[in-house]
Amino acid sequence: PCLTRLCSPLAEKTGKVLGEFCRCYAEQYGVALFNSVRYEIEGNGGPQAQLLHRKVPLEDHVIYSGNLFQYIEENKKWRNRFCVVPHNYGLVLYENKLAYERDLPPRVLINSAGYKILTSVDQYLELVNSSLPGVTPKSGHTPILKCPTDFPLILWHPYARHYYFCVMTGKEQEKWRAVFQDCVRHCNNGISEDSKVEAPAFTDAVRMYRQSKEQYGTWDMLCGNETQVLSNLVMEELLPELRSTIGPRLKGKAPERQRTWIQISDAVYRMVYEQTKAQYDAVTAKCEQERPQMESTIRTDMDQIITSKEHLASKIRAFVLPKAEVCVRNHVQPYISSILEALMTPTSQGFAEVREVFFKEVTDMNMNIVNEGGLEKLVEYMEKLSHLAFHPVKMQSCYEKMDQLKLEGLQQRFDVSSTSVFKQRAQIHMRQQMDDAVHTFETLLHQELGKLQGKDDLCKSIQRILERVLKKYDYDSSTVRKKFFREALLQITIPFLLKKLAPTCKGELAKFQELIFEDFASFILVENTYEEVVLQSVMKDIMQAVKEAAVQRKHNLYRDSMVMHNSDPNLHLLGEGIPIEWGEEYSGQPEAEPGADKRRRAKQVVSVIQDDEGVLSYEVGAQVLLQPGSPEPEEPDPGAPPSSPDGVEEIRAALVKENLGDGVPPGAGAQRATPASPAPGADVPPSAGVPHTTPASPTPGTETPSPSAGATCHQPSDKETGEDVAPPAGECGPPQPTGTTESSEGVQTEF
Repeated sequence: PCLTRLCSPLAEKTGKVLGEFCRCYAEQYGVALFNSVRYEIEGNGGPQAQLLHRKVPLEDHVIYSGNLFQYIEENKKWRNRFCVVPHNYGLVLYENKLAYERDLPPRVLINSAGYKILTSVDQYLELVNSSLPGVTPKSGHTPILKCPTDFPLILWHPYARHYYFCVMTGKEQEKWRAVFQDCVRHCNNGISEDSKVEAPAFTDAVRMYRQSKEQYGTWDMLCGNETQVLSNLVMEELLPELRSTIGPRLKGKAPERQRTWIQISDAVYRMVYEQTKAQYDAVTAKCEQERPQMESTIRTDMDQIITSKEHLASKIRAFVLPKAEVCVRNHVQPYISSILEALMTPTSQGFAEVREVFFKEVTDMNMNIVNEGGLEKLVEYMEKLSHLAFHPVKMQSCYEKMDQLKLEGLQQRFDVSSTSVFKQRAQIHMRQQMDDAVHTFETLLHQELGKLQGKDDLCKSIQRILERVLKKYDYDSSTVRKKFFREALLQITIPFLLKKLAPTCKGELAKFQELIFEDFASFILVENTYEEVVLQSVMKDIMQAVKEAAVQRKHNLYRDSMVMHNSDPNLHLLGEGIPIEWGEEYSGQPEAEPGADKRRRAKQVVSVIQDDEGVLSYEVGAQVLLQPGSPEPEEPDPGAPPSSPDGVEEIRAALVKENLGDGVPPGAGAQRATPASPAPGADVPPSAGVPHTTPASPTPGTETPSPSAGATCHQPSDKETGEDVAPPAGECGPPQPTGTTESSEGVQTEF
């Protein structure tokens, strides 16, 4: 009820925040459009990449699928769920594998942007206790969550609902954690870099808005697509007031109040999301409508706009630069080399590990071809190698190197709230470089196959191509890392400088507005030009620091003067060809089946195979565990439906009893979900869980239809949102527990 009373004030404050942001966005849109057209006309001769880039790397593939337990908040029970991770990295949960194979709608679709993956209940309780100050369970009281195994996987979000999973072994937990982290990493990177106008306009508008509120430095919640990021921006302002208003009114014991608070926060987040989506869509549509006229003006008056901007910049530079240079000299320059070294060490180790993993996989494949023979084995291995970059477990050793990134005292000095933004960015670069290397290798090898005679020729050719690709990788890796270091240094130092200079400079900027012609006011902003001048004050020092690191050959960086030009002039032409389908092209099978049958045979990047220890597979173990007739430690409740033991103690007891009964040590009764080095041919057959469809990564806003007689397979699009619990417009009921549902009517979908 208290949330219902707050509905109108919350909507009003949300509208106010969004109104200010949309004004920033409209201003930044014109600047971004001008920059895009200018770049298109003038170009920028940066170093040319040597490796090929694949356009659609995961078409018709899923990352992983398998069983785990999920805690259902509505009935406080743990249930076995079949989880599929499709090509767009949404988490799709089905009632069971049979429901998945029959194309029934999923129970939950989760977009994991902004979530943290926790593997300890204590970690989770610490975050929950800090989210609502003054509400901490006393020792001895039942905590908000109890896990039936020692291997939990918890998805925690500062505003949205939380998800609770667990598995039966430590190795499974590690592999699911790697999969979940890949999902978070991908979903966090939700703003498309292909958009040369909308993306920079949006990110600059977010930055300008936060700076107007005296919030400088990095921001951890710049996660997900534009609507998700904006929702986080609004929640950042709403939450303190919401906590102080609602927190004291919560009733019950501490765990119950914490649970209620999570539900309230989630309900507000959904309400904010709906309002945000509507207002943001409106402002982007308006900008898009005005774009043709704006672009026409830019192309007609490009020279005059550039001249006007340079005149403005010269006046601002004369006013700002002396102060900025003193600030750089005293507060930034002494620390640039320390920041760079802190960034270079883990990043370069991660890229070196990418090189090592790629080298090892190709070398192992070559040795196995020598031992096992010929083209048939090559096809099996190449089908797996082609998606190496998207194998969360095999890439984990590369990603883990970034965990060493520590800025120590520098983090506090430069107001860097967290290093996670730099870690994730570097990890995304690693994955891209791995995929580029793999794609270049398979393209060159595919070209050579027709000329080869015999196994010896094939192995020599593989080795020769591997060496060529590694040289290209070293060059591209150096280029990508140097760019990453420069961008990271700017991202750390520029907000710090702007904050330092604000008291003496920001109030004086208004007087420069009169220097801009009214016709060009949409494309030149005083605030942006001021920031460019501040950037120029430190850019020389940053470029010099990175250049010196390259000259000293630190971390295998190449000097800027070392440029590879057209070493393979025809290679990029090869990359434009039809994607290589190793299995279909060399398996000797007849023509490819129709689209539906092809989806039915879709491959899985991470194979589910049996361990060498002879333990029960996870699915078999789970089915035995969840059989109605399986032994239970005590008499079942006569009023309960004949189903699985759902409570924590019952599941633990059943796990122990099943494992001891089969002669398997406790904790070993689970198949390892994602082995680090799957054997060739170990992909799951269609009957074992290969997807019929690829459900989309969902965000809130769209209801998923319930199945009906004769209905076709549920196929949400890549832009489907999937939230069916938001109250009707103008209403705000009390927070309802959302997420999974136990009825067969409809599908609950999530952010």
